[in-house]
Amino acid sequence: MFRIGEFSKLSRVSVRMLRHYDQLGLLKPSRTDSSTNYRYYSADQLPRLNRILALRDLGFSLEQIAGLLTDDLPSDQLLGMLKLKRAEIEQEMQDEQMKLERLEARIGQMDGQAGHTNFDIVIREIEPQLVATRREVAPDDDRITYMFEELERYVDRFHARADRPPMTVYHDPEYRDENIDAEVVVPLKIAIPGSDEVRVVEMPRIEHAACVVHTGSYATIYQAYNSLLSWIEANGYRMTGPIREVYLNYSAEGLGFELPVTYLVKESNPFVTELQLEIEKS
Repeated sequence: MFRIGEFSKLSRVSVRMLRHYDQLGLLKPSRTDSSTNYRYYSADQLPRLNRILALRDLGFSLEQIAGLLTDDLPSDQLLGMLKLKRAEIEQEMQDEQMKLERLEARIGQMDGQAGHTNFDIVIREIEPQLVATRREVAPDDDRITYMFEELERYVDRFHARADRPPMTVYHDPEYRDENIDAEVVVPLKIAIPGSDEVRVVEMPRIEHAACVVHTGSYATIYQAYNSLLSWIEANGYRMTGPIREVYLNYSAEGLGFELPVTYLVKESNPFVTELQLEIEKS
C-alpha cells in the first residue's frame, strides 16, 4: 500500500487531483486510516487511474468518464462514445480551420494583399428551373447541411437529379448566424411527388440578377457579399428578392449514392460559389 504522496509520485498525478477523483467517486483509496484520515492506494489501482487519464486526454469530461468506468459497460457502447467524441473533435477542428481562414483573410486585408480583391459583378437573366426544395428555420449551418443531405436522398429515390448545381436561398431580411430561414434547392430533370417536407416547384425567372462569383473557402465568402453590396449602392440599385448561393463547385460525401460529378470537387480543391440577387433601379 502507498500513501497518497507516494502514489502521486509513482503515478505522476498530483495529490490535489487524486483527492478530486476521490470526491467524485472516480478513484477511491484502497483504504483510509480512520484515526489519521490518511489515504492509501495500491498498485492494482493504476489501470483504472490510467484509463481516467486516457479518457481525459481524449477530451471527455469527468462526468462522462464516470459513466465509462463501470465494469459492465458493453464494449460497443464504449466504442460508440469514442466515435461520438471523434466526431465532436473533427467538428471543432473544422470550426477552428474556418476561424483561421477568416483570420488570414483579415490579416491579408490589413497587409494590403487582399484589400483590393476585385469581384466582377454582372447583371443577367436567370432562367426558371424545376427543383425540389426544403425550407425551415435552421438553428445553424450544420442543420442546413443536413437539410441538403435529406433532400438529395429524397430526390435520389426517384432518380430525378438534374446535372446542375444546387443552391441555398436565404429568406431572412437580415443576416443571421442562427435560426436561419433557409431553403435548400436541388435541380430536377423530371417532376416528382412532393412530401410534407419537400416541395416540387418551378423557381421563377429573374429578369435582372446581380451576380458575383467567389472562389475559395466559405469562410471568406463575406468578401463577395461586401463587393455585391457596394456595387448595388454605387450603381443605384436595390434588392427585390432573397439572395441565392449557387454551388458551382462543392463537395458532398457520405450520402451512400452518387451525385452528378460535373460540379463536385474534393475538399482540397477550391469551392466556387455564385451569389445571385434580384435587383431593380432605385
